[in-house]
Amino acid sequence: MSIEEQIKYTLDKIRPFIQRDGGDVEFVSFEDGIVYVNMKGACEGCMMVDDTLGSGIKIILQEEVPGVLDVRLASEKIHTIEDELKEIDRLLKEENKSE
Repeated sequence: MSIEEQIKYTLDKIRPFIQRDGGDVEFVSFEDGIVYVNMKGACEGCMMVDDTLGSGIKIILQEEVPGVLDVRLASEKIHTIEDELKEIDRLLKEENKSE
């Protein structure tokens, strides 16, 4: 079983506990040891989402799936990419000014 399959399998085991509170978790991707997920339903925008990710989902995935280092919201990945693109744009502008 691949790491992604193990992650999905483990999330499927966790899902009923999250659904009991009206929420859900959706696997998005696994990159460089980081599992990216979307939280849905009551979990979306909930103030306890960091606790659910860090004290729940992350710990269980780390115990069940070798290679999992962290669990983050997929929206954090989008912000990281946007920040990298802004930095590239800034560097290109600086380079063009110096020419």
